[in-house]
Amino acid sequence: MLLHKLPLISILISQSLFSGIWILLSSDDRAKNIAISSSIFSLFLGMLLYLGFDTSTANMQFVENYSWIASLKINYYVGIDGISLPLILLTLFINLIIVLTANDLVNQQISYYLGLFFFLQAMVVGVFVALNTFLFYLFWEGMLIPMYLCIGIWGSQLRSYAAIKFFIYTFFGSVIMLLALIYLSIKAGSSSIISFYNLPLSLYEQSFILFALILAFAVKIPMWPVHTWLPDAHTEAPAGGSVILAALMLKVGAYGFFRFCLPITPDACLEASWLMIALSLIAIVNIGLVALAQHDMKRLIAYSSVAHMGFVSLGCFMIYPIFKNSGHLPSAQLALSGAMVQMITHAFGSGGMFLAFGLLYEKIHTRLIADMGGIVQKMPYFTAFFMIFVLSNVGLPGTAGFVGEFMVLVSAVQTNFWVALLAGLTLVLSASYSLFMFKRVFYGPITQANIEKLEDISPHQYIALSLMVIGIFFIGLYPQPLIKIMDKSIANLVQLALQAKF
Repeated sequence: MLLHKLPLISILISQSLFSGIWILLSSDDRAKNIAISSSIFSLFLGMLLYLGFDTSTANMQFVENYSWIASLKINYYVGIDGISLPLILLTLFINLIIVLTANDLVNQQISYYLGLFFFLQAMVVGVFVALNTFLFYLFWEGMLIPMYLCIGIWGSQLRSYAAIKFFIYTFFGSVIMLLALIYLSIKAGSSSIISFYNLPLSLYEQSFILFALILAFAVKIPMWPVHTWLPDAHTEAPAGGSVILAALMLKVGAYGFFRFCLPITPDACLEASWLMIALSLIAIVNIGLVALAQHDMKRLIAYSSVAHMGFVSLGCFMIYPIFKNSGHLPSAQLALSGAMVQMITHAFGSGGMFLAFGLLYEKIHTRLIADMGGIVQKMPYFTAFFMIFVLSNVGLPGTAGFVGEFMVLVSAVQTNFWVALLAGLTLVLSASYSLFMFKRVFYGPITQANIEKLEDISPHQYIALSLMVIGIFFIGLYPQPLIKIMDKSIANLVQLALQAKF
């Protein structure tokens, strides 16, 4: 196919970087138009990847492999499969949403703000396409700088504290991961990630590698107990930064489980599966209870985000007790597919709530639930959008939030009733804190005079929020196209994850 002959991946990354530079050098007035055009072009390149993608194979596609640092045998090696493609499309879609609402969320240094997000887009896409360990690590660490600057420059009062905490947590885990990647590269005689999949490793080696990898990936997801940086980062970050954190940056940690932990260290993952399941359940239940006690609306959404990401790590490691108890491969594949779908759908529920809250905060300048009320009287269209985001976050059937969680719960029921019951508690907890917050903020009594002066959303805000809603209902009502993209890659990953190495 002609599309496969084009270096579309390199074009997408390069275009993101050049767009970021162009926007940085532009005036604030021109930056928005350049950013919108660049986002649309990025999405066009993503659609070319989608149109040229062959769903009948688990092999890497659109592969580019060039010598990069010959003395160290390091290649520029990139490609996509059914796991990375949906995440790339999600990245490009979310970046367009952020660009459309940029002027409503920040009021200073717009060109720098937009430029950083294009650099971040390049780094996140790079993580999802890198097939060389050192290229992966370069993109992985590259994500930290734009997000650190985003929180530190455009954040709230405690932005410096939140930015430094975010950087320290994520950087420390990444350094340990680098040691594991170096060890694997030496052992395999190659820095190709694919070459690690058939590399014979003892349980001792796998355990060391898994610990180093999980430390980095668990911080990014984030899993309990290394989650404490996220509520602070979400609370202090500008709305665009919170959307990127919830919709994209948390996903790179879960992506690490798919690309590294499960296929490279299957025996160690089997041994650690119940620990990982326990930590996931703690995140789902305990963090849900913490969210229930929040008075800060943005912090409540942040804790809710952590709780729902617990389903991703739960689905990843449920494949081991499923296979051990029943030997049923389709059930194991359902759990992993559910985790993957949850990664995508979480972006629309939590990401949409962060985006909508950011638009509201710029009007009322308070995060406290007690200071809000009666917003439906002044902003009925905005209220309707926020209600859809809340219902998706709760997991209402027909919305995107239901699909991934349902798939994980069904697979859990087949394995352990108590695991499924504890995981299912998040639906009750999520409904409790989400609906309480929605009722108080939008239908409670008006407590502030500035709410009387509110105006409903503008046309371009309506477009941005409508795009998020379309995603929620499209995936919620017809998830088959998404599942079809990932089906062969997930099936291949399950085989690798369940194949002993010694």
